[in-house]
Amino acid sequence: MPRLILLIIFFLISLLAIFRAPQYYLWLLAIMVTEYPLIFVAITSALTAWGYWLTPYRVAGNWVGIIAIVLFLSPIIRAWIVGNDLQKDMATAFTGNGSPAVFPARTPFTFGGLLKTTKAVSHKTMIFAEYPDLKLDLDFYKSTISRPSGEGRNNAPCIIVIHGGSWSSGDSKQLPELNSYLATRGYNIAAINYRKAPKYQTPAPVQDIKQALTYLTKHAVELGIDTSKFILLGRSAGAQIALLAAYTLHDPRIKGVVDFYGPADMVWGYSLPSNPLIMDSRKVMRNYIGGSYDQVPDKFKACSPLEFVDDEAIPTLIIHGDNDVLVSPEHSRRLNQKLAQHNIRHYRLTLPWATHGFDYNLNGPGGQLSTYAVETFLNTIMQ
Repeated sequence: MPRLILLIIFFLISLLAIFRAPQYYLWLLAIMVTEYPLIFVAITSALTAWGYWLTPYRVAGNWVGIIAIVLFLSPIIRAWIVGNDLQKDMATAFTGNGSPAVFPARTPFTFGGLLKTTKAVSHKTMIFAEYPDLKLDLDFYKSTISRPSGEGRNNAPCIIVIHGGSWSSGDSKQLPELNSYLATRGYNIAAINYRKAPKYQTPAPVQDIKQALTYLTKHAVELGIDTSKFILLGRSAGAQIALLAAYTLHDPRIKGVVDFYGPADMVWGYSLPSNPLIMDSRKVMRNYIGGSYDQVPDKFKACSPLEFVDDEAIPTLIIHGDNDVLVSPEHSRRLNQKLAQHNIRHYRLTLPWATHGFDYNLNGPGGQLSTYAVETFLNTIMQ
């Protein structure tokens, strides 16, 4: 009987690989279920095999265990399916509109990759902006690949990373694995901190990105930065900041933007709040924007990246999970549609099983595919 109860519990947990999490802590568990599936497969398999020596409820327990194992494996299977089409889809997206896609010398997803780890690259922290009551710093990861000698050729493009955290929390230390990985692929990384809500409101973080660009350009020689090639990359709230900066600063140094599950339509987003058991999204938005939509409708529109997509918008990579319970994937669908209307070079990677923060594990099903897409995007727009 204890075995059957445990298997039923793991079966219920396995449903998080298929359905959206209904509550905050279940959302955190969903990240583990979908991006560390082998752990849950191993535990459930051991419980199921235990039934070989037990007679009571053997058949029932075996069936429950087998179904749970299949559900735990489903993100891996679906990642393999998505990975098989990823090269073709990205090649199609970037054909006939600028340089063709440039793919990494590896496959988008491998089963063996689930067991790999990412080697950390050291970084140094430096202050890039000073305000009367606050100093902002960034973590700089220098490219580990030597560039050909010659004037300017030893400098690498720089990716400015903007962290998530509902515009009120988080910092530059968030999810550093991708920073290290991209540094080993020939890119400099500047993971920045920015002024946070509710004390600071939009457009303060965008202004902080301008400050970061100024600082990195000023110190480009010592840091080895190609000042003509900056890319913005943001997650969640940081993606909204990155997109808004990319589409409104009109800075020719910014060559592209990467959007990890960001809110692109703040007006629509306020009209359809997230599950209050997970996050009070309207309160989060009011703290960042300075009031409700009824109070400050113009500010909601002014911080909606989608509103600023036009024929001059820069190349964009959108990555979102269909099971995201904090930021609806509808944001990415709407942004994708607007970019297509204006014939902007872009690609949207949709992960059917993934939830918000899926890239916590760079080597998980979602982490492998998103990293491959990011690397392809960067290689392509940096030609």
